[in-house]
Amino acid sequence: MSEQPAQVSTSTRPRGLWDDAWDELKGRPIFWISSVLILLFILMAAFPTLFTRVDPHVADLSRSMEEPSSEHWFGLDRQGRDVFARTVHGARASIIVGLAATLVTTLIGGVLGILAAYLGGWADTVISRLGEILLGLPFVLGAIIILTTFAGAQSGAGPVLVITLVVGTLTLLSWPLVARIARSAAYAVKHADYVQAAKALGAGPFRIMFRHLLPNVMAPVIVYGSLMVATFISAEATLSFLGVGLRPPVVSWGVAISEAGDYIRQAFFLTAFPTAFLCVTVLAFVMLGDAVRDALDPKLR
Repeated sequence: MSEQPAQVSTSTRPRGLWDDAWDELKGRPIFWISSVLILLFILMAAFPTLFTRVDPHVADLSRSMEEPSSEHWFGLDRQGRDVFARTVHGARASIIVGLAATLVTTLIGGVLGILAAYLGGWADTVISRLGEILLGLPFVLGAIIILTTFAGAQSGAGPVLVITLVVGTLTLLSWPLVARIARSAAYAVKHADYVQAAKALGAGPFRIMFRHLLPNVMAPVIVYGSLMVATFISAEATLSFLGVGLRPPVVSWGVAISEAGDYIRQAFFLTAFPTAFLCVTVLAFVMLGDAVRDALDPKLR
């Protein structure tokens, strides 16, 4: 009987950048720690009643600035509202601002950066010069000017409109950095052989931009995006503390810190707990961004 050749089972799927990045991330404790913390805060933002049943708006003025106790873990603020409940519910607005501003900024900046790199000429000039004008404006000062201009629209406005104005302001001032990153990454492969081959085969502009340029843009933009979430959460808190960001009836960490700022000597716990939650959240996103950056950059491994 003739021997049958042994069947060798091999995977024909080549390993890509994301496969290598995931293998690298799985072995990093900093990735798992930051992911667990971020998941916890997102769960807190989405389902605050899992952590507290107390209404953050219920006030008892007779118990103003009562210190932490077994009944009220974080104490009561100057209006007699539960600080723990307001800290838990404040996660929603702060994280929504951070994630929404990052998503919109990434989409707008990424698309404009790819268009600037692919089209070149006047399109590249217009997008680049507009971005440089916005980058020349100091971030906090620019946000204060824009939000102060629309302060009248925020008077008596609901939470959705107030959050939308803050997200729009952060996006307007931040998209040029994403556009620069995307433009640089797209321009690096614009003249690659496989892109020229696709053009020769009749591929249209949209297919080339989104099939060939976009995959090369995603890695650096995702890395920067993960760091932007932390930046935007901090920016929201800063603007709210200055009185131009989120405002009541919105409950956020920045609003809580702003309301308690005048009483830090009499009742330090009013600012301590919202500030601690804010710092841990920002740190978690920074740690995640650093881990993703190291995993996606082979030179840093």
